[in-house]
Amino acid sequence: MNFTDFEYVLKEKFPDINDRKIEKFKQMEPLYKDWNAKINVISRKDIDMLYLHHVAHSLAIAEFFRINFPGMYDAMSAEAPEGDGKPAACILDVGTGGGFPGIPLAIMFPSAHFTLCDSIGKKITVAAEIAGSLGLSNVHTVNARAESIPGKFDYIVSRAVTSLDRFMPWVKGKYTRGIAYLKGGDVVEEIASMTGKFRINPGSVRTWRIDSWMNDPYFEGKLVIFIEA
Repeated sequence: MNFTDFEYVLKEKFPDINDRKIEKFKQMEPLYKDWNAKINVISRKDIDMLYLHHVAHSLAIAEFFRINFPGMYDAMSAEAPEGDGKPAACILDVGTGGGFPGIPLAIMFPSAHFTLCDSIGKKITVAAEIAGSLGLSNVHTVNARAESIPGKFDYIVSRAVTSLDRFMPWVKGKYTRGIAYLKGGDVVEEIASMTGKFRINPGSVRTWRIDSWMNDPYFEGKLVIFIEA
């Protein structure tokens, strides 16, 4: 998927998107190709599918919010206020790697503040440099494991860094509204194990099929798992 195709998808899926956001998405490809040649954060064979496999996949979380939390979606989508206004939400991206899903979401949600963390220094360096080049003042990067990040966040986002059983202890006590987790495959047993082990109400866990929104074979079996606080 090249940018022309992706721009069409953006305007179709997010009719409220403005030109400023579209321009930032356009800038992503040359930035990632340049940095990926120096520090491999996306597989060489996958870099040409940046917009489909990485950006669109990340934006599935934005679509989940648009459908399920329209008020929060609108608040985060609005242009950031001048000065030091309070963000619509504070979001922690755990194991961001080169900046996914955090950077695409930060473009889409300029009124939210994102903390992107990763324990691998070279990866977080790429995320920090790209966020800076894109002028994303709502992004803060940290070279650290999630467990060591202080404070609380409204939401936590992550893209399949590990099983839910292993993930939950990393973020215990760090979120007040929920977790949006990108995962693939059969997750029924994984969710059942997580809810039992950590005494989470199964009714607070939702799964949403990404291929119901983005009709492409790549998204078959891929989900947004939302765990409400």
